[in-house]
Amino acid sequence: MKRTLLSALTVLVASTAIATIASAAEPASFNIQSARLEELDARTKNSVHKLRLEHLNNQTKAIEDIQATRLDALDARTKAIDNIQEARLDALDARSKAVENIQETRLDALDARTKNGVHKLRLEHLNNQTKAIEDIQAARLDALDARTKTVDNIQEARLDALDARTKSIR
Repeated sequence: MKRTLLSALTVLVASTAIATIASAAEPASFNIQSARLEELDARTKNSVHKLRLEHLNNQTKAIEDIQATRLDALDARTKAIDNIQEARLDALDARSKAVENIQETRLDALDARTKNGVHKLRLEHLNNQTKAIEDIQAARLDALDARTKTVDNIQEARLDALDARTKSIR
């Protein structure tokens, strides 16, 4: 590109120098040289413009590729976190079901053993245990939801930062 510009400038300077001498001898050749010089200038400007556009297009494509890669990585992280959270919820559900099965078994055994006042007291105790377990499970779910929300907020902040960097690069 520099060579093209230097060649054009050299031709321009040479044409100007020669034009003053040639204009005295042959005015028609000066007009031809002037037309050729204008054509050469137009070609040079078009070439430089095309090179600049190609360079900008390459930069834009590279930025888009980088952004796509970053977004893919962010999506993969998000999916991994979602899978972990889903596994945690499944484990919590399995524990809850196991506790319910144990309680149901205890209640069945209690019903089979006695039908009197002791039964009522044990049933009340079992209900209190059930309520306590449900409260613990609710607290665990709330904590898990809070973690999920925190992760979502972090991911949103990362995406906003990525968007801000992308805008600053353009």
